[in-house]
Amino acid sequence: MELTLAVVAGLALDALLGEPRAGHPLVGFGRLATALDRRLPRRRWAGALAWLVLVVPPAAAAGMAVWALAPLAGWLVATVVLWLCIAWHSLKAHTRAVETALAAGDVAGARRAVACLVSRDTACMDVAAVRRAALESLLENAGDGVHATLFWFAAGGLAAGPGGAVAAAVAHRAINTLDAMWGYRTPRYRRFGWAAARADDLANWPSARLTALSFALVGNAGRALRCWRQQARALASPNAGPVMCAGAGALGLRLGGAAFYHGVYQQRPVFGCGAFAAGGDIERAIAMIARTLVVWIAAILLLDALWR
Repeated sequence: MELTLAVVAGLALDALLGEPRAGHPLVGFGRLATALDRRLPRRRWAGALAWLVLVVPPAAAAGMAVWALAPLAGWLVATVVLWLCIAWHSLKAHTRAVETALAAGDVAGARRAVACLVSRDTACMDVAAVRRAALESLLENAGDGVHATLFWFAAGGLAAGPGGAVAAAVAHRAINTLDAMWGYRTPRYRRFGWAAARADDLANWPSARLTALSFALVGNAGRALRCWRQQARALASPNAGPVMCAGAGALGLRLGGAAFYHGVYQQRPVFGCGAFAAGGDIERAIAMIARTLVVWIAAILLLDALWR
């Protein structure tokens, strides 16, 4: 029961407070990652070494510190760690900023807002492309920044109590952050970022499939499962593919299509089904993701009760 309460309380803190405006541990983590990035050679072994240094010691130290506490204090610390690791409030705020700018007719502002969410070039996007990019990012980041965090927090908590929950959540947040910083197929990161990208693929594999299934449960199940089965393999990411295809199908939307990445034109597949994205679809997607979180909390409660 303590695990479920920690999950609910962590999500509540995220909803009420959002991310800390100052002193967030990820800021210091990002600075350290940037320092290593600048100093190490562009080799696979160097990227793997940097990944090990940045992931294993922080997760192990955090877990051991919490294991040393009394159970109640440990779960209180775990709740705070989940709040710091989960990205739901921030993701909603950044995505809604895009729709707010579009509703006001501020296309330039919408491009600036969506640039905070995606790695593709945004300077020449039209309204349709901006909205598609925002929705794709919302679905993908819900999978690896919200559901995956909950998955590993719950898995660690079930296996080893609050210390396990903290260690697993910190490790996942570090893995996900390094992939966002280094996991690009550009000349600079093709070799150096290989370990970060592969580790993120492995870490998010189980939760991505559960997220896609969740979208089917709370949306149009038939379309979600069909899009997942028929279209996910065409997308480059083994985890974003199932999440985005199932999410687009559940919403009855067509997403994807050509885009520029780092100045290079890429003809990406169109995925999903139904209509192209329009005003109001971002809020529909946010509401759908919120429903999946209710399903996940119920599932964690059931597992928590059965495990004990």
